[in-house]
Amino acid sequence: MPVLGDAKIRALKPKDRPYKQADFDDLFVLVNPGGSKLWRFKYRWMRKEKLLSFGRYPELSLKQARGKRDQARKLLAEGKDPSFERRKEQAVQEAEHRETFEKLSEALLQKKRQEGKSAATLAKSEWLHRLLCADIGAYPVNQLTARDVLVPLKKMEAKGNHESALRMRSAAGQVFRYAIALGVVDNDPTFGLKDALTRPPVKHRSAITDPEKVRGLMRAIAGFDGQPTTRLAMELLAMTALRPGELRMAEWEEIDFEAAIWTVPAHRAKMRRPHMVPLSEQAQGKLQELQELTGWGKLIFPSIRSSKRCMSENTLNAALRRMGYGGDEMTAHGFRATFSTLANESGLWHADAIERALAHVEKNQIRKAYARGEHWAERVEIAAWWSTLLEQ
Repeated sequence: MPVLGDAKIRALKPKDRPYKQADFDDLFVLVNPGGSKLWRFKYRWMRKEKLLSFGRYPELSLKQARGKRDQARKLLAEGKDPSFERRKEQAVQEAEHRETFEKLSEALLQKKRQEGKSAATLAKSEWLHRLLCADIGAYPVNQLTARDVLVPLKKMEAKGNHESALRMRSAAGQVFRYAIALGVVDNDPTFGLKDALTRPPVKHRSAITDPEKVRGLMRAIAGFDGQPTTRLAMELLAMTALRPGELRMAEWEEIDFEAAIWTVPAHRAKMRRPHMVPLSEQAQGKLQELQELTGWGKLIFPSIRSSKRCMSENTLNAALRRMGYGGDEMTAHGFRATFSTLANESGLWHADAIERALAHVEKNQIRKAYARGEHWAERVEIAAWWSTLLEQ
């Protein structure tokens, strides 16, 4: 039985026509007139003779060619056509190669859009994904390693934006987990980057929680000499403990004066569920003042530049700065912490009722299953007590 060796293969010289040099078990080298030496495997399938190409010598060694031949013979023993199985494998590899990080990133963003994520959430996600795709978007997602993903994260961290780098890692992880769900990859390489980035110290939004200082703040707001709608927005923000974005984008149709309820719709609420706010007499009075100013339109707090746009995100914080409250002392979002702290410290109210007033969702799934009540009656009492306290 003729058997090839490396020395014998190297000694094969090209001729005027292609010729074969056999190894054994139907493996042979095809020597072309140009000098190329190609591995071929001859076999019969469904009574037809077929050829399978393995590659070029010496890039594919004799040992490797024999290994491929043995794999092909094994497939034949299992009743499978090696050529067909190879085409299937190549099709899978090509499909995986087309599944780039950028393609899956866009598919995930589209999924979030269909799920009704807020405009602010989508804008942040799109920004983070753009930064990631600038470096790794063109690569097949199944070929990316933790080191590859670390490149754009370290660029962001080098600018001193540690929090953004952490958010980028989280966004990349979402893409990989989405790819896992689709069966494109088997693992999330961002898990290994958990300790690779610098974690900045947690910085809570500034808020005034000392009762005497809260009195000073409310007096300053009452004497605010800017736009009346800005003053009323701050007063309502304090009374309702709404998130600034939920208040700024509010529409008149959300207010039910007869029932004394302000309903923030799910698409604007952070937790993606409707949030009902009981309106105290004082809060209703502020809204009635606003009706005279903006009741003719759709938005409760329209921009001074366009009635079709709401008050800008900066307006409330800028008003606080104008009144002398620095960013390290009080922010628009800080009114929620003011309410939470003083309501809890009063000892008058159930902690769950205060959490529902803040539209917080119970994270413990077992406790959440039993804490379905909204504590509405108590929340109505809290709203009246809180507004009266602020008024005093």
